[in-house]
Amino acid sequence: MAEGPSIFPNLPRVAAVKQDALPYEPVCAIFRRYLHGSKLKFTPERAMILDAVLRQKGLFEAEKLLSELDRLGHRASRATTYRTLSHLQDAGILKQVFFDNKQSYYEVIAGRQAYDYLICVATGRVIEFSSEKVRKLREEICREHGYSPLSHQFHIFGLSPEAAAEQARERPSGEESNAQKK
Repeated sequence: MAEGPSIFPNLPRVAAVKQDALPYEPVCAIFRRYLHGSKLKFTPERAMILDAVLRQKGLFEAEKLLSELDRLGHRASRATTYRTLSHLQDAGILKQVFFDNKQSYYEVIAGRQAYDYLICVATGRVIEFSSEKVRKLREEICREHGYSPLSHQFHIFGLSPEAAAEQARERPSGEESNAQKK
């Protein structure tokens, strides 16, 4: 196979995978090739977990995935699910996203558009967004420094309107007037 740019430029190349994915190659084939290169089997449980992962829209938590599998009547242990999520990361199919040290999320990246995140520091609520302005800024910054952009992550930490309203309700009225005087 001729050397050239990968069809998924934001996916890390895994040493165990000997050839690049083809433009029409399904994610399942990429995962099978990764497992084969790692001397692992493509089991029914891994296939079921891969299917459930690919059905996710945007960010998801491992526990949410487990409860969804259980709700559908599929049997996969917690250990198998977490191990399979790890293999899917190593295969470049999904990435683990940390917004703080309390919770991690997963996001499918194979063949999907990258999203950026707006995170409320009070409630932990996460909003995904995609911005052409951010992508253009990334291109400009890379060009200025001689880099070739592959991907990016942009996180904005702030206070949601709901959290700000809650904080205002909790603040005693004397504090508000003192803060306004300053």
